[in-house]
Order: sequence, then C-alpha cells, then structure tokens
Amino acid sequence: MTMPLSRDLGSLLREQAARFGSHPALIGMGETTGYAALTQRAARIAAFFTARGIQRGDRIGLLMNNRPEWVETFFGAVMAGAVVVAFSTWSKRDELAYLIDDSGIRLLVTLDRFSGQDFAADLRTIAAPDVVMLGDDPGWLPYSTMLDASPAPPGTPVRPQDDAIIIYTSGSSSRPKSVPLSHGSVIENGFNIGHRQGYAENDRVLLAPPLFWSYGSANALSAVLTHGATLVLQAQFDAGEALDLIEQYRCTALYTLPAITAALIAHPGFRRKRTASLRTGLTIGAPQDVVTAAEVLGAREICNVYGQTETYGNCCVTWHHWPLERRAACQGPPLPGVTIRIVDETTGAVLPADQPGLIEVKGHVMRGYVGASASQTAAAMTTDGFFRTGDMGELTAAGDMRFIGRTTEMIKKGGINIAPAEVEDVLMRHPAVSLAGVVGVPDATRGELIAAFVVPKPGQIVTEAGLTAHCRELASRYKVPDFIAVRDALPVTVTGKLLRRDLKVLAAEFVK
Repeated sequence: MTMPLSRDLGSLLREQAARFGSHPALIGMGETTGYAALTQRAARIAAFFTARGIQRGDRIGLLMNNRPEWVETFFGAVMAGAVVVAFSTWSKRDELAYLIDDSGIRLLVTLDRFSGQDFAADLRTIAAPDVVMLGDDPGWLPYSTMLDASPAPPGTPVRPQDDAIIIYTSGSSSRPKSVPLSHGSVIENGFNIGHRQGYAENDRVLLAPPLFWSYGSANALSAVLTHGATLVLQAQFDAGEALDLIEQYRCTALYTLPAITAALIAHPGFRRKRTASLRTGLTIGAPQDVVTAAEVLGAREICNVYGQTETYGNCCVTWHHWPLERRAACQGPPLPGVTIRIVDETTGAVLPADQPGLIEVKGHVMRGYVGASASQTAAAMTTDGFFRTGDMGELTAAGDMRFIGRTTEMIKKGGINIAPAEVEDVLMRHPAVSLAGVVGVPDATRGELIAAFVVPKPGQIVTEAGLTAHCRELASRYKVPDFIAVRDALPVTVTGKLLRRDLKVLAAEFVK
C-alpha cells in the first residue's frame, strides 16, 4: 500500500473517506463508524469550532477515554486548523488545573466523569475555558451541540510542519513535559509504523492503551487510518473484555504491553482459539515478552519497537515478516526519515556498531517542548538537531537498534551496569512465571543490589530458591537477583505499564 498524499490530518481523513467510503474506520462503544461517516461528523465539529471563534493555531483540550467521540473531536479540531491538547483521564483536580493553565486552551471537550474521576465537579472549582461536555451533567454545553452544525467545507490546509497535537508526558521533572507533534510527521511516521506491521485495509487493530498517549494517537491512530484499516477501541483495559473484542471483531492486530499480554494470557477465559485471528501488532519489553506475545497470545508476527513521545511514538520497528528470534532480539532499524546514533556517555563521541552508549534520534522528532517545559528543550536537543533520549542502547552491524535501558533505571552493581530488562527476561523464561519486575536497591558495599518481583502463572507455584537456581543457570552471576519476592500482582498503570517507582518503594523492605 502506498502512503496517502495528504500531509495534514484533516485532508488525510477526507482523502481516506473518498477512497474507502463506508469501510469501517472505527469500532468502539458498540458502534461501527465508516470513513465517510467519520469525516462528516468531524466536519460538523469543525464548523462548530469555527463558529465559536476557534482560529488556526488555537488549542482545544480533549479529555476523554478511548471512544469514537475522541477521534471525531480530534479530527474536527484539526480540520478547523486547531491544535489538540490531549489530557490524561487519570488527571486529578490539581493536575487538571495545571494542564489547563499551562496549555492555554481556548475550549475543552470532556466527559462528565470516568473511572472514578468526576471531571464535571472538578471543573466547577478551577478556572476553565469554554467547556463542551459529553454526559448528563447539566450546566455545560452538551456534546451533541457540536454535531448540529452543517459540515464545514474544506478550508485552507494547515502546513505539514504545523502542530497537530500536544501530548503531556511524564519525566524526571516534577511536572509533565508538553510535547508538540506536527501533522506531516504524524502521518509519515504513522504510515511507516503500520507498514512495518504489514497493515492492509482488511486489518482490525485493537487499541487498549489510551489515545492520550503517543502510543495511541501519534502511533496507532495514524498507522491504522493511513492504511485504510479499522481501529477497535477499548474504553479501558480489562483482560476479559479485550478477549471478547478480539474474538467478536476478529482482530488481526493489537497494541500491547508486557503486563497487558500477561493479563490476557492469565485470564480464566483465555483460549488460543479466541485469539486465533491475531497476526501482528506492536509490543515493547524484554525478548521473552515478544516471544510470549507471538507464541502464547498468538500474534505470531508481532513487532518489537522503540520510541518515546518526543519521537512520535516509535522511531524503530522490526519488520513483521522477520524470524521471531530476530524480532525478539532487537527493536528493528530506524523508520524512514529517522537517523539514530549511539554516543559515548562521557565524551559524546559517536560510537561504532555493537558498542553500547546513549541513544540520540533525529528526523521525526518534536520541535521542542512548549509551555512551562520549554526551558527543558536546550538540555534535550543537541546543537545539530538530535534528541537526547536518556536511554542506553546499541546499533548492530546490520543497523538494528538494541535497547538496553533507561539511564535512570540502570542498576549499578559493583561498578557494572545492569539493565532491569535483562534480568526480567531471564525470569520470564521460567515456565511458571507470568510477569517480572526488577529494580535496584542501595547497598553500602556494592552500590546497588538487584531486587526482583515475580507473578506466577495461574495454578503455578514458584519459590525464591527455585527462581534463583533458574537465573544462575541462564545468566551471568552478577545478573542473578539478590532478592526475589513472589507477588499476586505488580504495580502497573490501568493500561498495564509497569510502575518501577512503585516497585522501588516495595523493594525498600529488602534493605531495612
């Protein structure tokens, strides 16, 4: 499949509607929306925004879970020339107040409440702009009003380099960083991500991770729609419901994370025949996580990836048709339009192949942080335009990226750098282990020691002694955990991403 001609997202949706018509673009909340219908709804919303005085470059906040209204509001905004600011549905009142103030939005489109969060009540207590609300809470402009307008005709397209979406991403600072992503790069990078996965218009892709993440919006949404495929939205991850969606809609691909994969496999309702339709998708994690997604879950052509919000969700993706052993061992070559180099942590010198160092990325990279985090841009970017990821990795002689770990997560034991993912991979090779999490704990003599937490598979029993023996058989001595604890569950986000900071708190019990 060839890349669409459009280089702004509003034009892209119109182009795909002309090409695919009633072919399903979205499935979510029990409804199926075709490309033409999605375009019409987005055009009505664009007309509403224009009538409210929204101008090119103005910002519109979007606070919703994964649902069709998120997508149609997003495209309505970009059709009107506005920039979408994606807010997390995990935001508490004080966090929401900061996001609204820092982003400078002109209008907010939101749910009244979701997953225990009462956004309507929060918005009554903070300084908020105009609010359009989906739900039954009175006193706000109802969401349905946006769909009453006559569809807006195509206006002057925005430029490919103009901002399309701003995503807030957590980091080492106390406040999240504000990352702007442009129309042209969202389209081009997203298409190439989908191409590496082997997408075609008959694919149906399950997305449980949130659209307010770059993994969802800049990555999955663009990858799917640029190929004329169908995005199946899960409102909020639940393993049982995800299995139902895969089976009901015959999903051929999914966006997953190690903890999501583990939860699907551990669910009492899991049967391989229920996921037999899966073929491809994306995941991150240690080699064994990729193998598990392919061989146990059944997404046999699942792709391993590397990236961050600042690099449009992913900058490296393996090819779906590679042998599984190769896909598990690396994160693939850089995507088209992306350059990656590995530099020495101390000198900054560019390193040759197979030498570990710091990862720097150029090409489809943010233009710089905005809002209060703009002051952090200089530290994040080199003078020649590379983004400093803060990650360690290496490039193979074949040009494949091998991610080693976050510099802030590396365990320094006796002067040796150990990536938690390496130890987690060894633990995950134990046939009774479903999930593993590893962090460092301070030690007066050796700097740090290795603390590991494991969750056994349903009906399986594991012991510290047995796991230690397993690790000694497969790993170098310095990689064998010093402490191992068996848990029923590990701290993860609602989408299944491991919370290492919470693991650090749990690990403190080992050094008391």
